[in-house]
Amino acid sequence: MNALVNEFIIKLKKRKIEGSKTTAKLTAEVLRSCISQQRLPQTNQAAALIDTIRAIGEKLIAANPVELAVGNIVRRVLNIIREEDVSLTAAAVGGLGVSAGSDDEDDFRQDDHPGLSAAAVAAAARSTLRPPSLQTLLEDLPQSTALPRTSSSGGDSDGKSKSADKNSTSKKLKHNVIEAVNELIQDIATCHEQIAEQAVEHIHHNEVILTLGNSRTVMEFLCAAKEKKRSFRVFVAEGAPRYQGHALGKELAARGLQTTVITDSAVFAVISRVNMVVVGAHAVMANGGVIAPVGMNMVALAAQRHAVPFVVLAGTHKLCPLYPHNPEVLLNELKSPAELLDFGEFSDCLDFGSSSGSPLLHVVNPAFDYVPPNLVSLFITDTGGHNASYVYKLIADYYSADDIVVKQKLIS
Repeated sequence: MNALVNEFIIKLKKRKIEGSKTTAKLTAEVLRSCISQQRLPQTNQAAALIDTIRAIGEKLIAANPVELAVGNIVRRVLNIIREEDVSLTAAAVGGLGVSAGSDDEDDFRQDDHPGLSAAAVAAAARSTLRPPSLQTLLEDLPQSTALPRTSSSGGDSDGKSKSADKNSTSKKLKHNVIEAVNELIQDIATCHEQIAEQAVEHIHHNEVILTLGNSRTVMEFLCAAKEKKRSFRVFVAEGAPRYQGHALGKELAARGLQTTVITDSAVFAVISRVNMVVVGAHAVMANGGVIAPVGMNMVALAAQRHAVPFVVLAGTHKLCPLYPHNPEVLLNELKSPAELLDFGEFSDCLDFGSSSGSPLLHVVNPAFDYVPPNLVSLFITDTGGHNASYVYKLIADYYSADDIVVKQKLIS
């Protein structure tokens, strides 16, 4: 398990994994392997599993803090463990209530030993880190609701039964968590298709669409509309200095779309002819803000100035429960100056010629932009279209408030 995690950490540090979707999928697969190999104790299985994932997740996030998809998947898996533990606990308590209230062959009457109350079930469900053993769940109940003790002659069989129940619960927890993680991996793998299916609802005949960068989600979205016999034109901003728009423009033209590649500085000049801006995202923050390729804020401002809808396509694995002002959020990173300037041509300017020992020329090459939520008209995810003000509700469905900070708490 350590070898698998360390290998993945090295790839993250060396930036060998590109793209939020690929990173999210690989992160989920690594965590799934760790869960399957983890040996759980007899009690507090969920707590032990959460501690393990927290420890691994902290290392993964530290390896590449800018790739927020890693932390998103770690938090999603932690939430899955909590939900499965609550489900098993509630099922175990519910089973006790049914057996206590419906077994006609028992030596006690139903009236004398009523089933477990709804309050007891709710209390057990809220305590997600408590062991899912029946004995612990019955400790907080009144004496009148507890099951009668059997005779001492059955002590050995009772002990074996309890041990078997604990092993069964442990295996079932791991099985359910792994199944849920498999569903998460499947959702990540098919997010492009789920988003592309909604293209026909948003793109119409003779429209002009503007995009920036080279997002596969955007490409599949536009091509899906083309396959539905929609006739429209696409303006692609080139996305300097990496010029990812060039690759997207070639791909769209190869698939039969009318495509025009423009410079980034021409966005304001052509935006008045545009019907809708459709872009991808690196991450969607809890306040509805978007971290996207550099230059995106300029496009969003141009769209707002000319009342053009600004639509962001993002899979649910890009929804981040953090806010931009959170200290653990690293919004940007600087790329190599060589993407902007040739070192040989500007070597004289880069010399430490001043008395202070600092270079005469500085080159800043940020990778991302931040687009505030008030500039976003609509988010289209694999679950449908949503306003920026609705993002916090989506995040509440996928994350637990206890997992916002993945770093393990030190016990003093």
